[in-house]
Amino acid sequence: MNIRTGEEGYHYGVMRRAIELIDQNDKTLSLEELAAQMNMSPAHFQRLFSRWAGVSPKKFQQYLTLGHAKALLEDRFTTLEAAHSVGLSGTGRLHDLFVRWEAMSPGEYARKGEGLRIYWGWFESPFGPAIVMGTDKGICGIGFAAETGEEAAMQDLLSRWPKAEFVEDPMRLRPWALSALGSASDRLEPTPLYLIGAPLQIKVWEALLHIPSGHVTTYSEIAQTIGNPQAVRAVGTAVGRNPISWLIPCHRALRKSGGLGGYHWGLPVKRAMLAYEAARAEA
Repeated sequence: MNIRTGEEGYHYGVMRRAIELIDQNDKTLSLEELAAQMNMSPAHFQRLFSRWAGVSPKKFQQYLTLGHAKALLEDRFTTLEAAHSVGLSGTGRLHDLFVRWEAMSPGEYARKGEGLRIYWGWFESPFGPAIVMGTDKGICGIGFAAETGEEAAMQDLLSRWPKAEFVEDPMRLRPWALSALGSASDRLEPTPLYLIGAPLQIKVWEALLHIPSGHVTTYSEIAQTIGNPQAVRAVGTAVGRNPISWLIPCHRALRKSGGLGGYHWGLPVKRAMLAYEAARAEA
């Protein structure tokens, strides 16, 4: 049984089309122009955008432009040492204050999930269909299928822990999934994460967890933070192998040049995530 709730997936589909339209135009598109391209009335399009992004379509366009990553590095760059010292003291609009985590031991990781029972289910998210996986200790995987397709996203996560037992049970995961993807309520319990990875990967993922919502950092900054400043390439690989997308915010890691870098689930998803967070941070 899959759980698909709300209109979030539809909203992301509109965002994806908007990204394509904005990329194809050198000028800012008016509300009427965007609405016409989407085959919607301006009023409906305005409501849809504002519900998803928290700001008007005109304001939202600046967050979707290709130059937005450079602007983020200039205005919202996070030094991880400072972020760690003050804690995750942001607005709490999203999930940053609702996450706690523990890591699998290196020996357990080496066994490739042997003896581990992993539950899974499909859920809607602000970024399209999401496959969520978790153990009794917490969420261990979140993947997004809008760009890759559902079968590819599912197989991607299954391949991470090939010797584990996988059980479809979305109802068991539902409270965690809603906290992670579907609600920003302060009344939610912390979302537990169970980090399954090699020691270097886990260090990188823990560093990512200290980047506040609406802010970004660089691969080189992460390498510096984990005590291995020469390991930028290895850091990039570890970021790309992050199995718990969105909650471990690998989308907030950029190249020092201001380039987006890669994103395992597709660059349109990364751009939408950064725009979504930036809009809410400034709303």
